[in-house]
Amino acid sequence: MPSATVNKHRPSELLSRLASADPEVKVRALRELKNQIIGNRTKKLSFLKLGAVPSVACILADSIDEVTENNNCDNSNTNNILVQSAAALGSFACGFDAGVQAVLDAGAFPSLLRLLANPNEKVVDAGARALRMIYQSKLAPKYDFLQQKNMEFLISLLSCEKENVSGLGASIITHSCATNLEQKALFDAGILRKLDSLLEGGSLSQRDASLESLATIFRNNPEVISKFAGPEIGRPFSSIIDLAKDRHPRTRLLACMCLIVIRNASPHFLQDIGIKTKIIHILLELLDDPGQVGDEAPFAFSILIAQKEDIQKLALEANAIDKLHHHLQKGSLHPRRFEGILLALADMCSKLESCRSRFLSLQVLNLVADALTDYNSGVRTAACVCLKSVTRSIKNLSAGYFMNEIIVIPLVQLFLDPSSSVQVAALGAVSNIVVDFTTRKSVFVQCGGMNQLVQLAKSMESSVRSNALWALKNFVFQADNRLKEGVFSELTASLLSNLICDPEPSVQEQALALVRNLVDGCINLIEFVFAEGGLILEAIGRQLQCSSKAEIGIQGMYALCNVASGNEFHKEAVIQQLFTQMDDKNQSFVIKFLQSNDSQLRIATVWTIVNLTCPSSHGAPGRLEKLHNAGITSQLKNMVNDPCVDVKLRVRTVLGQSMAFGDN
Repeated sequence: MPSATVNKHRPSELLSRLASADPEVKVRALRELKNQIIGNRTKKLSFLKLGAVPSVACILADSIDEVTENNNCDNSNTNNILVQSAAALGSFACGFDAGVQAVLDAGAFPSLLRLLANPNEKVVDAGARALRMIYQSKLAPKYDFLQQKNMEFLISLLSCEKENVSGLGASIITHSCATNLEQKALFDAGILRKLDSLLEGGSLSQRDASLESLATIFRNNPEVISKFAGPEIGRPFSSIIDLAKDRHPRTRLLACMCLIVIRNASPHFLQDIGIKTKIIHILLELLDDPGQVGDEAPFAFSILIAQKEDIQKLALEANAIDKLHHHLQKGSLHPRRFEGILLALADMCSKLESCRSRFLSLQVLNLVADALTDYNSGVRTAACVCLKSVTRSIKNLSAGYFMNEIIVIPLVQLFLDPSSSVQVAALGAVSNIVVDFTTRKSVFVQCGGMNQLVQLAKSMESSVRSNALWALKNFVFQADNRLKEGVFSELTASLLSNLICDPEPSVQEQALALVRNLVDGCINLIEFVFAEGGLILEAIGRQLQCSSKAEIGIQGMYALCNVASGNEFHKEAVIQQLFTQMDDKNQSFVIKFLQSNDSQLRIATVWTIVNLTCPSSHGAPGRLEKLHNAGITSQLKNMVNDPCVDVKLRVRTVLGQSMAFGDN
């Protein structure tokens, strides 16, 4: 028979004691509940299912009402109940979104706010701590900084000497400040001065919370950063720079992240190479931290170097790739850290050939290939992103480092991944690997890659369809006729025409680009657009007539340009598409394209006209007459001094061909 002690610790028995009329029994039950669920997601979930949160929320609300009605602030039992119930609710919310949602659903949030006005310091501290736990979650209520009373309340929180209360104020800012208007309102209210004072004289917890809040207020807002800098530029930043050298790893990380936000929003600040180099070294050193700081450090490093060649060069000189590789070699990494290191390597290799060469010389590629089969979807995605960056190298693609079974087979397998993010990332890597190397494309075909791309082009996810078409476009680029015929037979004219008219512009663009590459080359390939009664050619014409996006116009016109490079039948089919849907009320889309601000669209359109009016073609005079009657020749004459040299040269070619047939 179970002992009384065992029964006492059962969840159901514990919850029954929460309803006890004896305050001491209730306090012990609340404390025991809190202790059981701290850091234990399984226990939290178990108690959630039993309805523990509404019970605790009810205890909290009733106790607050009792204090208010009886003006009984000094009752130790009541205060203990307030402290323990707030602590229990905070424990449910800590790092557990389901717990946060349960606390909010139980109506405990307003009760916790009311605790901040309690005269007992322990009660206030418990309430503030619980609210901070809630504000660590994205589910926390949005705070409206634009209301005067809310701003005054926030200032009162930040002015409080109690670190959990001031920390709550900072957490509210970090969670809720999202717009430039809110950032400016916080600055105008003097919030940044409050945060800066906490940096200078606050506790460790207050400094860290302030750094996070400052980064939130600075993010993408150079105006606020400039105002914060004030007349003595650099003075307010010096405290942040000093904290980047603090002995506490988390403080160093947060200070670096704040400096990165400042640098990204206002590049004219923090230009000193010494500061940038120091941030690089600090973040690389933080990778050695065994906890959360080490997990987050590579993400901060990625943000620092992303799209910045100058900082990537400094990072290379600091042996960043070697150090990131060293951490990968350790194995058994936390998924978050593993993902971050792969993304950091991706950013390191995104622009500089020297970085890619170092990456390959260290044989990091083998570790990245292994990561493609990791159990964690974030790691798999990051591995694909890393491969995409490394495969931007024409030299390394030409050397055949990537078109092999070690890389290609796991990538193709990821086409079937349950996560669409992984699928898109894998397609991005494949798009680079398959381009321009016909002698090695058989590896991709043999492992089923081509067939899988065709299937993904039918995906319900528009991003998957678009990226699958992008990969197919690169796959058939300068490929031999046999491979193109194989791709087209799998796709079919009806599917391609549907994709050209897809609701998503990105899919339309890639479908047109695929057709452009399919019909480029041998004249027999042009027949693809006439299959099934010319479905593809008609779809191209419809899209060009109605599309307002230059990117779609460019790909569509180049597709027609390639068709117009064929025989008389092909040229006449193109000229018909240019004017089929034009009537007295509609201007030809050709005129609109020639008048576009996008030089690439103008070039594609003029090239098409060049192919239609080639002097060796016996039907050219008739097509020239149609162009003239539609006002296109007149528009071309206005473009003889086009600011784009390529456009100007092609226009003069057309006008020269026109003159050869006697058209002045």
